[in-house]
Amino acid sequence: MIKCHLSRLMGERKLKVMDVARDTGLHRNTITLLYQETSARIELDTLDKLCKYFGVGVAELFEYVADSK
Repeated sequence: MIKCHLSRLMGERKLKVMDVARDTGLHRNTITLLYQETSARIELDTLDKLCKYFGVGVAELFEYVADSK
């Protein structure tokens, strides 16, 4: 399973979904889906914008967590 740390990054910086959407130019719904970890996919351009905005690498934004089976 892939875990998205967008909510943690936003919380640390006290940012709202609309703040990130306005500052990055990404659609509010895109940010919301990633924030709630309900997104089925992510565009590379979106990933690039979020990494630049938060000043982090892909590994700090997303993490692979093995299923507990």
